[in-house]
Amino acid sequence: MAPPTAIVPKVILGPFAAYGAGLADFTFAAGTITDGDDWVCSGRDILLVNNTDVGAVTITITSVDDETNRAGDITAYSLAAGDFAAFGVGLTNSLGWQGTGKKIRITVSDADVKVAVLTLPAGYP
Repeated sequence: MAPPTAIVPKVILGPFAAYGAGLADFTFAAGTITDGDDWVCSGRDILLVNNTDVGAVTITITSVDDETNRAGDITAYSLAAGDFAAFGVGLTNSLGWQGTGKKIRITVSDADVKVAVLTLPAGYP
């Protein structure tokens, strides 16, 4: 198995930032089916997904056991055609979501699942 494809999170501009044309834009990327995608968790991340396929697809978010040996995988979360979903999986710096290197890993069932990670600006929880 190859390593996951790295997702580059988009840091959201704060309320007093200089908003110029295009500075608040972000893009969705096609999810990686076999090897998955991952990113380094900042503790302020939100995963956005969009199913651009004509049928149902799934996304899996793989967790690691926390300090009490509980896992919290989201396994095969189903998205109907055209659906969007948001996951606050990066809104923690504790064990549970983060794997090796503080990375969060996702896998999609179809490349028509588009993914993006938004990160709250520094100073926000």
